[in-house]
Amino acid sequence: MTGKTAIVGDGDSIMVFKAAGVDTFPAEDEKKAREVLRKIAKEYQIIFLTENLAEPLQEFLKRFDETAYPVVLSIPTKSGSTGYGVKTLKSAMERALGVDILFHKN
Repeated sequence: MTGKTAIVGDGDSIMVFKAAGVDTFPAEDEKKAREVLRKIAKEYQIIFLTENLAEPLQEFLKRFDETAYPVVLSIPTKSGSTGYGVKTLKSAMERALGVDILFHKN
């Protein structure tokens, strides 16, 4: 595993990543996304997952928090962000660092 990156999501949201050389895996629903993640988890270090699939799979995704790789990151779909990705990033940072260094507001 040498820094391979993948994205899982609906076809329209992931096509731009394909143009950038990222391996793309279409998944129109959470069942398909779960199947794809199980298949590719050992091969990729970074896996982007669209928010619309990541949120319903949050319990399933917790298994990846226990290992160094893959890192699974939620990203918005082509329709925009639901805020789920930012929320999970904030939570992960607080767990790792004990403080919110990016989103802290005075």
